Amino acid sequence: MNFITLEPEQFREYAQKSPYKSFYQTPEIAKLRENSGWTPYYFGVESSGKLLAASMVVAKPAFLGKSIYYAPGGPLLDFEDADLTGFFMKNLKSYAKSHNGYIVHIEPYYELVERDRHGEVKEGGFNYKNALNNLKNAGLIRLPESDEPKYSFVLDIKGHTAEQIFADMKRNTRNHIRKAEKMGVKIRELKREELGIFKQITESTSNRRNFTDKPLSYYEQMYDLFHGRGEVKFMMAGAPEDALSRSMFADVANAERPSPVTTGARERSEKDASLVPLSVGMFMLYGDEVIYLFSGSDEKYMKDYNAQYLIQWHMIKYAVEHGFKRYNFYGIQGLPDKSSKDYGIYDFKKGFTSDETGHVTELIGAHELPVNTIFYQLHKLLSKIKH
Repeated sequence: MNFITLEPEQFREYAQKSPYKSFYQTPEIAKLRENSGWTPYYFGVESSGKLLAASMVVAKPAFLGKSIYYAPGGPLLDFEDADLTGFFMKNLKSYAKSHNGYIVHIEPYYELVERDRHGEVKEGGFNYKNALNNLKNAGLIRLPESDEPKYSFVLDIKGHTAEQIFADMKRNTRNHIRKAEKMGVKIRELKREELGIFKQITESTSNRRNFTDKPLSYYEQMYDLFHGRGEVKFMMAGAPEDALSRSMFADVANAERPSPVTTGARERSEKDASLVPLSVGMFMLYGDEVIYLFSGSDEKYMKDYNAQYLIQWHMIKYAVEHGFKRYNFYGIQGLPDKSSKDYGIYDFKKGFTSDETGHVTELIGAHELPVNTIFYQLHKLLSKIKH
């Protein structure tokens, strides 16, 4: 086996065929990271002229001039293969060490164990726990948390029609969808110049639910990088203004300092009063799946108009019609636990599925590989003190 560097398009060709592919492992995400000061690299393992593994890796000075090497959504390799895992990680460590690195961080899009719709381990299902041993033997340390969700909820749509999926949904979910349609809620895709509408709703949602929203520039860059490739959609659910009990923007006039995002959304509403934004969603369309990545809803209209349900149903139908194999509702906060404050997120997503079509996915999680032991231990110590 040989550890080699790849050109971006060489890597893309391999990644698109990999069973472990992720939109995080694309030249587009490399460009997004490059815009934030990271340097992208593409590595592969080749044997007899055939690529066996590959990864997009980005590097950035992070601690006392030493660099972190990071593979978001990667590497793309079979971690059940001990020899391949050990060879790839040994050579990546060697490269990082010779190029001023002190740590390698990976977050593979690699499922660990098969679970059912309720989060229980599926009897007779796959179990790739040998992968954890192989990573440990290669010198990697498993982290308790990841930047990306370790657990997600997925709707399997392969072999199912939209009608079958709708019939199998939870009764309340079907009723919410029908109610939204009856209330006149419509779905349309946002253009780039309308992303201020998207940002306004996600920002208000993040403030309400206490999570950090992405800046408008992130959404604009994702649009620029992926939309032309047909791999991202920014969707909006809205209703005619005369159908609403009060305008979404009734309180804006009383605000002392409306943000540019809010002002842009208000101007859009005044110019096109046919639909007032109620809910928005950002969806990645990559490989075999549609991924529900980010979203937000106007709290004033959530219960009465159920737009958040209709926008999901619209994209599920899109996934079926365009031959995707699964619809990924993305992250849930840990395994299902009714006592958790975030249980409602899981319950909302589960409502679109049945025991046959829905399941919880568990990824292998984030791991780190110490490269420069002195700098690594010093960084961990200082981080612990700071925390």
